[in-house]
Amino acid sequence: MDLTKLKRESLCVQAGWQPKNGEARVLPVFQSTTFKYDDTEQMADLFDLKASGYFYTRLQNPTNDAVASKIAALEGGVAGMLTSSGQAANFYSIFNICESGDHFIATNDIYGGTFNLFGVTLKKLGIECTFVDSECSDEELEAAFRPNTKCVFGETLSNPGCKVFDIERFANMAHKHGVPLIVDNTFATPINCRPFEWGADIVTHSTTKYMDGHATAVGGAIVDSGNFDWEAHADKFPGLCQPDESYHGLAYTKAFGKMAFITKATAQLMRDLGSIQSPQNAFLLNLGLETLHLRMPQHCKNAQAVAEYLENHPKVAWVNYCGLKGNKYYELGQKYVPNGSCGVMAFGLKGTREQAIQFMDSLDMICIVTHVADARTCVLHPASHTHRQLSEEQLKAAGIASDLIRLSVGIENVQDIIADIEQALEKI
Repeated sequence: MDLTKLKRESLCVQAGWQPKNGEARVLPVFQSTTFKYDDTEQMADLFDLKASGYFYTRLQNPTNDAVASKIAALEGGVAGMLTSSGQAANFYSIFNICESGDHFIATNDIYGGTFNLFGVTLKKLGIECTFVDSECSDEELEAAFRPNTKCVFGETLSNPGCKVFDIERFANMAHKHGVPLIVDNTFATPINCRPFEWGADIVTHSTTKYMDGHATAVGGAIVDSGNFDWEAHADKFPGLCQPDESYHGLAYTKAFGKMAFITKATAQLMRDLGSIQSPQNAFLLNLGLETLHLRMPQHCKNAQAVAEYLENHPKVAWVNYCGLKGNKYYELGQKYVPNGSCGVMAFGLKGTREQAIQFMDSLDMICIVTHVADARTCVLHPASHTHRQLSEEQLKAAGIASDLIRLSVGIENVQDIIADIEQALEKI
C-alpha cells in the first residue's frame, strides 16, 4: 500500500515506522549514542554525506527519524527533523537561511518566547526581525520587506491571543519577494490545518503540545514542503545554494534537491548546535501522535461549548475563539480550520487584574500551569507568566491585554470543566 495516499487518521497510526519481517511492530527506542560499521570507508561516506545512515544520535537516530517522517507525512511535506523543543525548531528554521546581516519579518502576536528569541537573541547574532501586525494592510506588509529579507514567519493560531493567521495572503506576499513563509502550526496541528495547502513553505511545531498531548516530553519539529525553489533565488540563500566548505564544497540544493533545507538543518545546524530530541522523548511523542486525530476533535468540541458559555456570562468582558460566529476571526477560521481550530481560547473578565488572578486561584480541577494544549484543562495569565519579560509597550504591540486569560480546554467531561469555571466566577 502507498502510505502517501492514506488519510491523516491512518497516517497518525501507520506512518513513520515500517517494520520489516520479524522486526518489532511498535517503534523501538534506539537508546544508543553511536552505531557500528564494519569498515572505515562506510563511516567516511556518512560523514561526507555520500551515504545515508546513522553514526551519532546528535545528528540522526532511527527512532527520531521515524517520528519526523510521520509528522512530515501528516503535514504533506517531503522531509522533517525533530528538535529538543519548539523553541529550537523555530530558531533552526530561521537560522538555517539567515546569517549575520540578514533580516526577516514576523507577526507580532507570536508566542512570547519566540518574540524574545527573534527580537533579542537573534539580534545579538546580527539577524534583525521586523514585527508586523498580522492584520496589517498589504501596503504596511510590503513596506516591511528589505533587500536582505530572507523569510516571513507567523503562527496558524497565535499564542496566546488565538488570532487566525491569513496564511495565503502572507505566502503570496513572501513569494512576491522571493522568500519562503514559515508557519508555526502548533495549535492547529495537521489534523485541523495543513499550511502547505495554503502556500506556506516550512512548518514548525512545538511537539510538546497537542502532538505529545500528555505533557510528558518537550520537543519540536520542522517540516519542509519541498516547494520553495531555493535555486531560483540563489543569491538570497548562499548557505543552501553555494558550496559548504565544512562538507568539502558540497552544495545542498544541487546534492539533495527538495531535501536541501532539512539536510542542511540536520548536517550543519544539528551537528554544530546539538539541539537533538532524545529518542525516549521521540518514542513518547509517537504514542501521542497515534491518538492525535481522536483528541483534536474532542478538544475543539469541548472548547466550543466553553467559549459559548463564557460569551454569555455576565462577568466575562470578551472571548476570542474563532469558532464563535460573532468572532472577528470567524471567517478566517472557516477558511483555514473549518473543522475546528484547537482547544485554546483567550478571554477577559469585567473587573481588575487582581480579580482575574482571584478567578484563576479559585479554580479547583483546572490547574494554573505554564503548559498549554494537552489532555488536561489548564489556565494561564500571560502578562504575569509567559510574557512577563515584555514591557507594557511590547505587550500592547503583541496584542496581549493585561486582563487576557489563556484557557486551554482539555478532554475531560465538558460539564465538569464548565462547573469549575462557574464556581470560580461566583467567587469574584
